[in-house]
Amino acid sequence: MPYRLELTGITKRFPGVLANDNVTFAVKPGEIHALLGENGAGKSTLVKMIYGIMQPDAGEIRWDGAPVVVPNPKAARKLGIGMVFQHFSLFEALTVLENIALGMDAKIPSRELEARIRDVMTQYGLLLDPHRTVATLSVGERQRIEIVRALLVDPKLLIMDEPTSVLTPQEVEQLFDVLRKLAAEGCSILYISHKLYEIKALCDSATILRGGKLVDTCDPKQETSRSMAEKMIGAGLKDIVRLEGRSFGQNKLAVSHLSTQKAGHFDVPVDDVSFTVRAGEIFGVAGVAGNGQNALLDALSGEIRSDKDAIAIDGHGLGLLDTTGRRKRGLCAVPEERNGHAAVGDFSLSDNSVLTARDRLGMVVMGLINSGAARTYTGKVIADFAVKALGPASTAGSLSGGNLQKYIMGREILQKPSVLVVSQPTWGVDAGAAAAIHQALVDLAAAGSAIVVISQDLDELRALCDTLAVINMGRLSPARPTKEVSVEEIGLLMGGVHGATEAQDAIPA
Repeated sequence: MPYRLELTGITKRFPGVLANDNVTFAVKPGEIHALLGENGAGKSTLVKMIYGIMQPDAGEIRWDGAPVVVPNPKAARKLGIGMVFQHFSLFEALTVLENIALGMDAKIPSRELEARIRDVMTQYGLLLDPHRTVATLSVGERQRIEIVRALLVDPKLLIMDEPTSVLTPQEVEQLFDVLRKLAAEGCSILYISHKLYEIKALCDSATILRGGKLVDTCDPKQETSRSMAEKMIGAGLKDIVRLEGRSFGQNKLAVSHLSTQKAGHFDVPVDDVSFTVRAGEIFGVAGVAGNGQNALLDALSGEIRSDKDAIAIDGHGLGLLDTTGRRKRGLCAVPEERNGHAAVGDFSLSDNSVLTARDRLGMVVMGLINSGAARTYTGKVIADFAVKALGPASTAGSLSGGNLQKYIMGREILQKPSVLVVSQPTWGVDAGAAAAIHQALVDLAAAGSAIVVISQDLDELRALCDTLAVINMGRLSPARPTKEVSVEEIGLLMGGVHGATEAQDAIPA
């Protein structure tokens, strides 16, 4: 049988960047094939060309043995290529059925479309009520919408981009069951993920890119997660180094009965949250997206005000202070959304440094910006965190997502805050960069800072944090030492009221 998809000599250039350099690989029918590489390796560019979002400058794409040109995503879907993107494109105010209808190329009568949706859901165990509003769904349930929408075109190839980044362990297993069933029926899967243990558990083969070039094609089951990571980065992977016999200091951050108001129709506020973080401690907050994490970070950072004593550092209440006031008292924060919230895309990296470090590092004197100090500090961030940028004058919007994340994390960590609150610290970064960020956080804690890490990555939290709690529907579970909590227990706490049960997820007749 011919290969389902075959790429030969694919090359793509952008101004100053060779994104893909003579890449050649193939995917068999019914094969689950991983596409691996660090940030900037060329994975996203490659799958965008397969899906017709952009065109290669050189090389050939063959589909079922015949050369093809894929001018746009509609043409890709007509061939039988489906794609589930990392960031869902759903309207929260609309129903499951309405969202799927908007993504269909052909106009299908509502009753007929609903019948087809129910058939696909039943066939693959993707149980969901087509008439539920998207705003009421968990992230795992929202992903089912994207998968169903892709399956409705009867794909021969399904591209999955970081599909498990926001799922509970139970939801990951459900997704894997669906993908294995699809593969058994002859559908090829092209699977992109930074979670290498998933690649080992799921995939039949893996293509590894580095710097836009193909460096290896391997059998993940014959590799270790570490060996694949080292092929991705072209060097040895560093382990987190911690001092033995560590002890924690006095309570540095104290949160007492913190509650926030509902800011919008779909907002999840925090409800009576209390916890403490000691000097030298890394406190983890696990949870499925949309359960109050953003409200918690906004309340801690000062974007949302609270009672004076609801949040305190070293016994001094900060609840009435804004973000600037809290930064002056030693609290730095990194929000989940890096584009527009953590950084301004049209500003240079130096200007973005001024936005958060101006008071702590003396970048503004008598109302005037000290450009030299800003450039020097930004240059240090770029060097220490291996940010791929042309220099401090580069705009934030010119960086890839992973490199922008490294810059933002470095910008806050190098300010050496007394308290650091971060949400999704390694979102979208490769294994090598994630290890470097984790080590920087451990070193900051060892120097006496208190750190709060809000993340949906359980492996990250278990490897990094001393203490762990789970947030669900705005309420925080009791904190426990991380080593005493199992993955299964964390997953159940993360599921909370969203936990999948037959009663909740059954499709009504």
